[in-house]
Amino acid sequence: MEKQYQRHKYSEKQFNELYFYDKEDLGATYSKARTQFKVWAPTADKVAIKLYEEGLGDNLVKVVSMYQGVAGTWELIVEEDLNGMYYTYEVTLGEVVNETIDPYAKAAGANGVRAMILDLNRTNPKGWEEDKKPEFTEDTDAIIYELHVRDLSMSSDSGIKNKGKFLGIAETGTVSSSGLTTGIDHMKELGITHVHLLPVFDYNTVDETQLQTPQFNWGYDPQNYNLPEGSYSTDPFHGDVRIKEFKQMVKTLHDNGIRVIMDVVYNHTFASEESNFHKIVPEYYHRVVNGKFSDGSACNNETASERAMVRKFIIDSVVYWAKEYHIDGFRFDLMALHDIDTMNAVREAVDKIDPTILLYGEGWTAADSVLPKEKQALKAHTYQMNRVGAFSDDMRDGIKGSVFDGLDKGFVSGKEGVEEAIKFGIVASTAHPQVKDFVAWTHNPGQCINYTSVHDNFTLWDKLAMSCEGVSEEQRIRMNKLSAAIVLTSQGVSLFQAGEELLRSKPVEGQEGMYDHNSYISSDNVNAIHWSNKKKYYSVYEYYRGLIAFRKANPALRMRTEADIAKNLVFLENLPDQVVAYTIKAISDIEEKEIYVIFNASNKKIKMPLDKGTWNVYVNADDAGTEVLATEDKETVVVDEISAMVLIRQ
Repeated sequence: MEKQYQRHKYSEKQFNELYFYDKEDLGATYSKARTQFKVWAPTADKVAIKLYEEGLGDNLVKVVSMYQGVAGTWELIVEEDLNGMYYTYEVTLGEVVNETIDPYAKAAGANGVRAMILDLNRTNPKGWEEDKKPEFTEDTDAIIYELHVRDLSMSSDSGIKNKGKFLGIAETGTVSSSGLTTGIDHMKELGITHVHLLPVFDYNTVDETQLQTPQFNWGYDPQNYNLPEGSYSTDPFHGDVRIKEFKQMVKTLHDNGIRVIMDVVYNHTFASEESNFHKIVPEYYHRVVNGKFSDGSACNNETASERAMVRKFIIDSVVYWAKEYHIDGFRFDLMALHDIDTMNAVREAVDKIDPTILLYGEGWTAADSVLPKEKQALKAHTYQMNRVGAFSDDMRDGIKGSVFDGLDKGFVSGKEGVEEAIKFGIVASTAHPQVKDFVAWTHNPGQCINYTSVHDNFTLWDKLAMSCEGVSEEQRIRMNKLSAAIVLTSQGVSLFQAGEELLRSKPVEGQEGMYDHNSYISSDNVNAIHWSNKKKYYSVYEYYRGLIAFRKANPALRMRTEADIAKNLVFLENLPDQVVAYTIKAISDIEEKEIYVIFNASNKKIKMPLDKGTWNVYVNADDAGTEVLATEDKETVVVDEISAMVLIRQ
């Protein structure tokens, strides 16, 4: 067989049969006596290991040639204790010689240039072996808080010492100048079940050697998939430090009852021709047509998940994070750039480790892809995937208006005719006999991620300011609370952006009345959660906290099957415009008492019918929680303008 296998044959069955490597030992496997190196490079003529003393600089120790193994692999065993050494691969492809980091690197020096050989057992914090995940059984029980590592701590009022670091998230007992909890204590007090961290793997777009200079990036620029980002550590130059501190963060979150979700970006690499994938096996890992990278990510390339060794890499990576770092969930960026079979294979792999691991993603691409539509893990194809969820942009835009038009209004801000979108979100995008105009894209409510705001686009508070010019702050607060009530009482999985409960805003610096809808490289001042808002808008925070407690206390808001929702959730019909209401029947094995939920987005109070009996109010325009706010026993109940009301029959 010709060694320089033609690139256009990468997708052919024969190539896969010859070169698929199914073992789990790619990368460096360390022991005190020896380290085994193994890299998959079927088109290479030669591969060598270059060993270095440090992660950067002119400190080469030696170069050792590797030998060919099975199925396109190259191997080498070094009979020494290499703990703490750094390495790269030197790959010869015809007349081209590339030096690059191992795609399976588990540790690296500053800026991820060289991989580090490491005894991972030495990176475990005290009590790591006894780390216990918070109790969690059903996907619909998840209440997810989407957070960037820096945003939690960078405000001068955060009370957190390790600002912008993994250890900042692990600091307990922190308060603002007003004495209110911040950081992890705030999250615990709020009652969330999961924190979803924006990219925390090693990404390209922060210079880890210049951390004295403030730098911010969301991190959707993958460099090394299997090790933590160095800028979030106290020392990016020594590859073990970031690992220890990341694990300490996870353990502290677990100890405080919070599970951890990673935002993963396997759909593209930051570099194209200069990526380690391309330097080792040119054009294999990406979708390339006639020498041109397909760009469904709008980031210059997209990976080819349908190819066997790319799929294997994604699965291996997810499994590694789940096992080594005790990660509890994965959010897939631009998930539709992955094929359906790959996403189902990921689910199958994590189920063997922990079936309670959450998987969900963006059910869309950023641009056209060469991957056929019918194979894409689109939102519309969610029903073809096993417990892999998708974000409901139907609910998002229904609540607040289109994210592509800052001035567009939604249900809470007074737009008429969007009641069906709200109803569709309420039933978690499943099939329901009373929902019109929308086609169910899942039959499992645990696959529907209901939300109003995340890091992308305007914050909810800024969106309301943009689309409701001239409306009082008091009215916009009512809209924000109504939005929260819709998300946190609907079926499916609830998710919201960190700081939404504090009316988080991202004003453009120096431009009065302008808001940053794409703050991926904006300053910490724009992006940070400003903890002074907690005191200023404490009633909003308490409203979110109360809604979360109410959701947790009432299983009927978290039904597990489409059939249960269709049978037990009944919408009231012939209602006024801008009003949505429904009841959930008393269900012996789910909920002992009937629940009545009313959303009034109109600018006037309304009277709603009330069945005979006595009803306790738990949510109204001002308050929410598990304590009874009022008792109603007449034929009607008055619901304030722009507000929610939730009642339970006594």
